Amino acid sequence: MSDVVIVGAGPNGLMLACELALAGVRPVVLERLAEPGEQQRANGLVGQVVRALDRRGLYERVTGDPAPPHPQPSYVFGAMPLDLRAVPDNPLYTLPVPQRRLEQVLAERATELGVEVRRGHEVTGLAQNADAVRVTLAGGAEMTTRYLVGADGGHSAVRKLTGIGFPGVTTDRSVSRTAHVSVPAEMIDGRTGALVVPGYGTIPPFQHTRTDHGLIAWALFPGRPAMLSTTEWTGPETPGEPLTLAEMSASVTRVLGAGVPLSPPEGDGPHLLRRLTGGNTRLADRYRDGRVLLLGDAAHVHSAIGGPGLNLGLQDAINLGWKLAAQVRGWAPAGLLDSYETERRPAAERVILSTRAQAALIAPGDDVTALRALVAEFLAAPDNAGHVAALLAGADIRYDMGRPGGPPVGCWAEDRTLHTDSGPVRLAELTRAARPLLLDGTGALATVAKPWRDRVDVVGASMPGALLLRPDCFVAWAATSEHPDEGGLREALARWFGAPS
Repeated sequence: MSDVVIVGAGPNGLMLACELALAGVRPVVLERLAEPGEQQRANGLVGQVVRALDRRGLYERVTGDPAPPHPQPSYVFGAMPLDLRAVPDNPLYTLPVPQRRLEQVLAERATELGVEVRRGHEVTGLAQNADAVRVTLAGGAEMTTRYLVGADGGHSAVRKLTGIGFPGVTTDRSVSRTAHVSVPAEMIDGRTGALVVPGYGTIPPFQHTRTDHGLIAWALFPGRPAMLSTTEWTGPETPGEPLTLAEMSASVTRVLGAGVPLSPPEGDGPHLLRRLTGGNTRLADRYRDGRVLLLGDAAHVHSAIGGPGLNLGLQDAINLGWKLAAQVRGWAPAGLLDSYETERRPAAERVILSTRAQAALIAPGDDVTALRALVAEFLAAPDNAGHVAALLAGADIRYDMGRPGGPPVGCWAEDRTLHTDSGPVRLAELTRAARPLLLDGTGALATVAKPWRDRVDVVGASMPGALLLRPDCFVAWAATSEHPDEGGLREALARWFGAPS
């Protein structure tokens, strides 16, 4: 019997596999596809997940740069510019990386950690009892596991087989087209990378531009084909055959009122030509059914505007990983595994709120144009821009950690350089093992935490007070003085990391 089976070898499933392996559990990953998909999907990460990858040593693997990530000076909200230069503690980070590359890095890391990925294994049935889940595969083979996690996307077979509802809204009001393209070199601003269209003007890179007739986005990636996207709410009926460059070009002309000569990109493919009609906004009515749990798009789907998908799903995986491992290893306190849903479902609700609000702001019509002008005035204020940036980044989430232990409790622990007995070190470097961590600036708490040392690392550091961090880097307890509440620390250790050994 396996301890954990994960269905789906996309970024979310692989991230969960890595988190479980770091916590001492070796999951089995089942993937329906025999080979990694060639279809181009997400083009980067936005939000807290960029720093979360840094906390696991994966940011440098993706970028090849040992330097930590830096926040973005600007972004967009509802196809309106969001100036973040005056925002203190700007929370918005980005990482431009194709999803295929991210999956490759996560797969390599999973292999290093001893994770078994079985490709060409499609789940067709499941049944569970109080002790295990029996999984049936195409062809009739069966396997048994203590826990099953569905990370198999918006059309999740695991969710459907378990009978978990997926309420929400499906619309067919819009048509989105995306293609890898080549454009004449003279239409690209060599300094900014913007697309300069005669008869229209300038389309800035890496952000949505709204017109009276639709939405357009232009992205120029170093070493990769340029990408052009449009969204229209009206237009000719979409054909049944695949998208062509001619159709893409016609859509650009309708949106801009001016043409852009499009040619196939240079180099080997696969090159993206994709048309999507309508969209879905749905949230599973529960994330857990007995020994079956849902993760990422299997639990929530929404518009891609603002790039929140992987930020939400990968953070789901980081939240679930250590809790499920604690359950498997036998030290999880009561209710710990259920806290996955109580903490992450509100995060999904915030993303749905954000994407719906942005969809309203990009819709056609004079009333929307007036609304955008007013919202732009609000976004010009740094406080408002910071609030929206935190929403986009998922940095406005604060978990309920029980009895307050100071302002940071329940919040993400910001990275900092700490001075330890071994020398200066970034907090991100201390969290690579994905273990609970007590940062002790008082020098008096190692004895208090000793009964949990099989689960909790203790590091003495030059800092005021002390912090107890969960493996997902949220603060479970904090002290701001040299005389901390030792009883409060014991209570937090027991609440999150079980009974003392």
